[in-house]
Amino acid sequence: MEGFMEGLLTAIEPINLFWIVLGGFLGTVVGMLPGLGPATAVAVLIPVTFGMDPTSAIILMAAIYYGAMYGGSRSSILLNTPGDGSAIAATFDGYPMAQKGQAGQAMAISAVASFIGGIIATFGFIFLAQPLANFALKFGPAEYFLLMLLTLSAIVSLSIGKMIKGFIAMCLGLLLSTVGIDPQTGIHRFTLDNPHLSEGIDFLIVIIGVYAIGEVFYNFLTINKEKKSQDKKSNMGKVWFSKEQWKRSKWPILRSAPLGFIVGVLPGAGGSIASMISYSTEKQISKKPDEFGKGAVEGLAAPESANNAASVGAMIPLLTMGIPGSGTTAVMLGALIMLGVRPGPMLFENDPGMIWGLINSMFIGNIVLVIINILLVGLLVKVLKTPAKVLYPLIIMLAFIGTYTLSYSTVDFYLLLIFGVIGLLMKVMDFPIAPLVLALIVGADMEQNFRMALVSSNGSVSIFFSSWISVVLLILTVLSLFYPLIMKLFLNKKSAN
Repeated sequence: MEGFMEGLLTAIEPINLFWIVLGGFLGTVVGMLPGLGPATAVAVLIPVTFGMDPTSAIILMAAIYYGAMYGGSRSSILLNTPGDGSAIAATFDGYPMAQKGQAGQAMAISAVASFIGGIIATFGFIFLAQPLANFALKFGPAEYFLLMLLTLSAIVSLSIGKMIKGFIAMCLGLLLSTVGIDPQTGIHRFTLDNPHLSEGIDFLIVIIGVYAIGEVFYNFLTINKEKKSQDKKSNMGKVWFSKEQWKRSKWPILRSAPLGFIVGVLPGAGGSIASMISYSTEKQISKKPDEFGKGAVEGLAAPESANNAASVGAMIPLLTMGIPGSGTTAVMLGALIMLGVRPGPMLFENDPGMIWGLINSMFIGNIVLVIINILLVGLLVKVLKTPAKVLYPLIIMLAFIGTYTLSYSTVDFYLLLIFGVIGLLMKVMDFPIAPLVLALIVGADMEQNFRMALVSSNGSVSIFFSSWISVVLLILTVLSLFYPLIMKLFLNKKSAN
């Protein structure tokens, strides 16, 4: 309690309150822009932290991180364009809600879900940091491979009625993840002798291409229906959710926060996996699974709670073990080392003031962010009233700017257009896009962990059954694949009777 009160006094210092508000606002804005994730925002602001007090620096960087988790869903809901990988799940039901004139309710519930997820995860940080850090150390290459396999099986199983198409999309994503230099052998794979492809295809280019550009291309096909669409979108509904929407959302939010927090603790997992697993879980246990993908409010609330909780969870391996759990925390690790801070087990003993100051700043930051995001709802829903002939060129412009800032290469423009066409074809042929994107995000790590596991066991597959964690993950993978089929058979039998 003494450390908590000391940290609270640190967090409410005027300069630290300023950094909390500034970081949260910048994170929200960056999260809304396609291609500019929290890692980019933190990296850009690293020079600002030079000369700052280390506690203020980490408070600023953390505020940007979880602020971007709030902002990422704004463009997902309004434009079907995720700002980052962790916001993909928000497109599944958030965008359909906006199409039905519920954009205000969608953004309000996503803000509240993110707030609750962040607060629950912060309490988890206080009480579970050390035990969960020790648990994360039990994950070897085999366990990480099976965790990613579970994630992919869960996202494919969501494609009820078109699981084969979901599986094909997933395989395409895994194939794309093999482009580049093989880190174990140094061999160039599928690079077409283009040096730019030696580093692989950035998943943000794919996200922007298949979602943003693909959506614009698809809407160009129906541009003659613009007036009808505008009339439909003119009714934005309330900027707050109803009692019924809250009733349907509260338990998914409370269930998804601990799940997202635990997944976030695992290095390399992150918000993308957390949000997908929470969405899959809620759909499988829902009494109305057929509404998911068509504007189910719980289908938006659950992943929003999970990905914000995951961003807090990712701080645990960073601070307790010096292991970055995501791209953003990797950038933060570099910044902290430059400031003379050495994350690791002794940090909690040597500098408790920094840790407790950070924890209290998370409580304050989440309160600030939910206020900012709710106040922005009325302004942001006006985006949907923008005429298509103005909105679509703006989306394309933002997509190209976001893509160019990734590596400042014109080759990425061609890749963007290619994936825009792929996104259009997948939408026309009713292929789910999420399995492709998620497989590309986790594919490289999945392959390397699989190969490292086999090398460590001299080629024996028994390593994938050698620990209780592996066995549990395998069982969950099988259940996630067959549960939708079993439920479908059960419902068909019930309706027949």
